[in-house]
Amino acid sequence: MPLNVDAVGFVSAPVEVTWSSKDALLYAVGVGAGALDPTGFELEFTTENSEDVVQRVLPTFPVVLAGGQGIYAALGTFDRTMLVHGEQAVALDGALPVEGTAESVTTLTGVYDKGSGALVVTETVATEVSTGRRLWATTSSAFIRGEGGWGGDRGPSQRFAVPDRPADHTVVYPTRPDQALLYRLSGDRNPLHSDPRFAARAGFERPILHGLCTFGFTGRAVLHACCGSDPDRFGSMTGRFSKPVFPGEALTVTIWEEGEGSAVFQTATPAGTVIDGGRATYR
Repeated sequence: MPLNVDAVGFVSAPVEVTWSSKDALLYAVGVGAGALDPTGFELEFTTENSEDVVQRVLPTFPVVLAGGQGIYAALGTFDRTMLVHGEQAVALDGALPVEGTAESVTTLTGVYDKGSGALVVTETVATEVSTGRRLWATTSSAFIRGEGGWGGDRGPSQRFAVPDRPADHTVVYPTRPDQALLYRLSGDRNPLHSDPRFAARAGFERPILHGLCTFGFTGRAVLHACCGSDPDRFGSMTGRFSKPVFPGEALTVTIWEEGEGSAVFQTATPAGTVIDGGRATYR
């Protein structure tokens, strides 16, 4: 049965999401904070009781907070093992509180025919329950293999070219062999990232790292290189997932600053580029 493209414009029911200091800490270590220097400058993201250190939240944390219930059900029936994360973006209006409650609403903004599959785009906006102020917006694109070919709109095409000059920043982060087992505790329990048999059925030699975990590692690099490690200065970040990462592989984030408050970046493993088309803004 083809996807229900008439579902574009579907808006989810509001979802209340609550997070605690512990949730923010677990996410931080799940994306590698503190791994290179457990007692160093990332203590503000990995601890809540260090002397003279005030806990803060990594700007990419919203990607693990729930939202969008019913969005994919509105598209009809399809094989969920054929769905892969294509792109992700996050935009913040300021640093996130260490704990809080927000109401999120997700809109299905597009379904595009890519021939070999369908590209599904959603946007989630979250507002703080106590004040009504917007906290963040996330945009996510998922590619559903085998669901294209109905002759629909192919959607916008974005071209990205690496600047023809040396990078302004190059950051290398190792990942742990058990990185996916740690990251999944922040909410994404997809067995593709933990079960060898499930991963094999999906065509992988072993479980792969969550794309959003790689996104979080990359966000740390942008935060420290471009924002002076200050979450208040972080504006937005977007990137396209181009190749899987296996836990234990090192991630190299290469960043070119474009001028006042913007940069482009790529993230790669020794096997090649894994996040392409990266763009960030900061204050």
